[in-house]
Amino acid sequence: MKSKTGIRAAFAAVAAVLLLGTSSVAYASDVDVTAVVDATIPTGSVELSPGGSSGITINLEVTGNQVGTATFEVYTNWTLTVGGTFAGSLPKEFTVAPQSGGASTPFTTSATVAVAAGVAPGTYTLTVAAFDITNSNPTGAKLGLGDSATYTVTVPQPAPPIDITPPVITPTLNPAAPNGANGWYNTDVTLTWTVIDPDGAITSTTGCGSTTVSVDQLATDYTCSATSAGGTASEIVTIKRDATAPVVTLVGGGLADGGEYYFGAVPAPPTCDATDATSGVNATGCVVSGYSTAVGEHTVSATATDLAGNAGTSTTITYEVLAWTLKGFYQPVDLGSLNLVKSGSTVPLKFEVFAGDTELTDVAVVATFKVGTVPCDSLEGVPTDDIEQYSTGATVLRYDTTGGQFIQNWQTPKGKAGTCYKVTLTTDDGSSVSADFKLK
Repeated sequence: MKSKTGIRAAFAAVAAVLLLGTSSVAYASDVDVTAVVDATIPTGSVELSPGGSSGITINLEVTGNQVGTATFEVYTNWTLTVGGTFAGSLPKEFTVAPQSGGASTPFTTSATVAVAAGVAPGTYTLTVAAFDITNSNPTGAKLGLGDSATYTVTVPQPAPPIDITPPVITPTLNPAAPNGANGWYNTDVTLTWTVIDPDGAITSTTGCGSTTVSVDQLATDYTCSATSAGGTASEIVTIKRDATAPVVTLVGGGLADGGEYYFGAVPAPPTCDATDATSGVNATGCVVSGYSTAVGEHTVSATATDLAGNAGTSTTITYEVLAWTLKGFYQPVDLGSLNLVKSGSTVPLKFEVFAGDTELTDVAVVATFKVGTVPCDSLEGVPTDDIEQYSTGATVLRYDTTGGQFIQNWQTPKGKAGTCYKVTLTTDDGSSVSADFKLK
């Protein structure tokens, strides 16, 4: 007990109770005065998030018959915590002058309402009351303005995040990239969209459904737009599809499918025409291939590629180039025999060339006249035949209109007795005739 001015009395205190299943009371020191401490505590409410706090004021007064000056010690700055305990600071002294006849002396103290971190959203009620205490034991409340006052604390739901960004739109293509040339697709292509908003909900979309392009089309834009609280976003994907090859046609020329033509009389090749309804034919246009005037069978066709990379091919023309017919060498040369010739003499090589039934008389039809040595032992067993007719003059090719045949004069080497030669004449079509000779 603490004495002030020599008067003993019961003491008064202000107490706080947290109504969460367990009552807790804080006390002031004893005082030497006969008095009643009344408390007027505001009844109200506050909204606090976890970790927040708010101050309230507790109004006190001393009433009754007091014959001397008294000093009260009241704990101040209490913290009433939702989800925790409360505590008080050091006592604060209030001095009250002598009074009588029920006079009162008011004074105030304060408290702080706080919400501990991690408290779940909800509504919590705190009760603040004043008690008369003797020998630090409660003897009952002596309040002039009510037994208690309540304070309601609301812990709100966490505020949703603020959506400050527009939606994010991601297109997906299958195939992932154009599989033709120049940005064209030449197969079906499927477009899907993924629309998300990291900060909030999508409120509306336009054009964001799945699309499959299965027909040829020029460049076409597909747009997906989406809106959220953060704004509107749009994405555009351009798709162009051409899966149809160009139409290619052979034009003109004299070739007939299945035709036969002698070498030197093959008709001119056809040209070609190509069209493409979507992407168009590329810059090279159409190209004719397979045409040849060489002896043998040939197939002519034309191809063209469009800008999407599709290749088109025309119908084909197959024809055959026939070889000329070589007749000869005529006498005095004997084919199939080893012709024996005087060294240094000139041998007339006589022959004819026919394209079907047409005899060719232009010396230009002869491509080469070649003479080469061969081992004589490779000709063993071949019957021999003496050349009995010779010509005069240098080696020369001419067409003898009197005899109706070509004559190629071959002047044999001098001083080469015992040497064997093979003489071969080849015409422009690749046909050839050969004869074997041995100089003597």
